[in-house]
Amino acid sequence: MIEKDGLGNEFQCDSVGTAACHVGERADYRMRQFGLKRGYNLTSIFRAFHPNSDFERFDYFVAMDRQNVCDLKSVARNENDRKKIHLMTDFCSNPNHDSVPDPYYGGDAGFELVLDILENACEGLIARIK
Repeated sequence: MIEKDGLGNEFQCDSVGTAACHVGERADYRMRQFGLKRGYNLTSIFRAFHPNSDFERFDYFVAMDRQNVCDLKSVARNENDRKKIHLMTDFCSNPNHDSVPDPYYGGDAGFELVLDILENACEGLIARIK
């Protein structure tokens, strides 16, 4: 969405997690397939979150669910770090979801729902940053 808005040179995005169980992996193949159907080439490689360097490097940390928000806040070094942490659905114009569900066991409909939520939230996030 950043590329489509012509903002690719102004933003740097990364895919990180608070648990190291998927480090080095790409997104689930089903998410990549459903993303491609919508014009998204999901190529990021998951890496572990590094509190000191990441809090210095990035302005926003957008978590998919409340547990990840709590995990990020637990390693925040100060109040400035905590202010950078947000829940993805806080940027949604459609308030039907309080988090982004894990689509892993939800079948095709779960992946479509996640993409619907993320598209809506990303529009709001990009608008906020602009």
